[in-house]
Amino acid sequence: MTRPADVTSEPTPANEPAPDDRPAVVRTSRAGRNLVAAAIVGVLLGALVLVTIYWFPGGFVAVAALALVIAVAELVTALMRAGIAPPRLPLLGGTVAMVVCAYTGGLQGLAVAYAATVLVVVFWRLPAGPDKTVRDVSAGVWAATYVPFLGGFALLMFAQPSGADRIVVFIATTVCSDVGGYAAGVLAGRHPMAPSISPKKTWEGFAGSVVACLVGGAALSVWLLHLTWWQGAATGAAVVVAATLGDLAESAVKRDLGVKDMGRLLPGHGGIMDRLDSLLPVAPVAYVLLTVFAGG
Repeated sequence: MTRPADVTSEPTPANEPAPDDRPAVVRTSRAGRNLVAAAIVGVLLGALVLVTIYWFPGGFVAVAALALVIAVAELVTALMRAGIAPPRLPLLGGTVAMVVCAYTGGLQGLAVAYAATVLVVVFWRLPAGPDKTVRDVSAGVWAATYVPFLGGFALLMFAQPSGADRIVVFIATTVCSDVGGYAAGVLAGRHPMAPSISPKKTWEGFAGSVVACLVGGAALSVWLLHLTWWQGAATGAAVVVAATLGDLAESAVKRDLGVKDMGRLLPGHGGIMDRLDSLLPVAPVAYVLLTVFAGG
């Protein structure tokens, strides 16, 4: 039912929408992200990881394989839009092989699956002719290395004793880097770290990441893996360096390809690849340090 006009009220200006027509306000970050959607998605993803690593180990392997396959598909799609054509099917199949072989065959299994993927990528491209072969094959080898090979180290950790706890330390400490960097950058960010690559990343934000990783790494390592505080802090320090470099590396790739996000699957985050940019380079670092400190 329409409310009768109030003759004493002022008319709505022509260039301003009526109160009932105004769009709802969405809380966004400085990067234009929907913070509410991002938080909800982050909590759901965290819950999925926790449930599978502690109660359904095979489910975590499947989730990891699916996430890496989607990330590879997003990366290949972005490359193809830029005129680069790495072989898609060998990369997708090789991704699954690397995940499964890392979990069941250890470091040797991961290495064999990676080498086989590289060979298939090279041979798969041959029938298309010699034109731009080096470019396409190089992109395919880089994609196989950047996503499933680095991601395979997470499965190596998961297969070790207390593997679920190692995965929590690995992921949670990386999240500390993201959250600490974002909070410090928003509150006190003044000096850009790499303005030509990521203008919004600041040295103040990096300092926040360092503090969060040192504290989070030490606390989680002592609590879950019974390490000493300095071993946890050392792990956190290595994580923040790897995570920051990984974030900058993907920013450089996206700028070169002319895209803001690798995909749109995750509201408030972008694509799967956009969520793995920090985790992928951290995985081998965390694997080595936790193996040295906690055994395996």
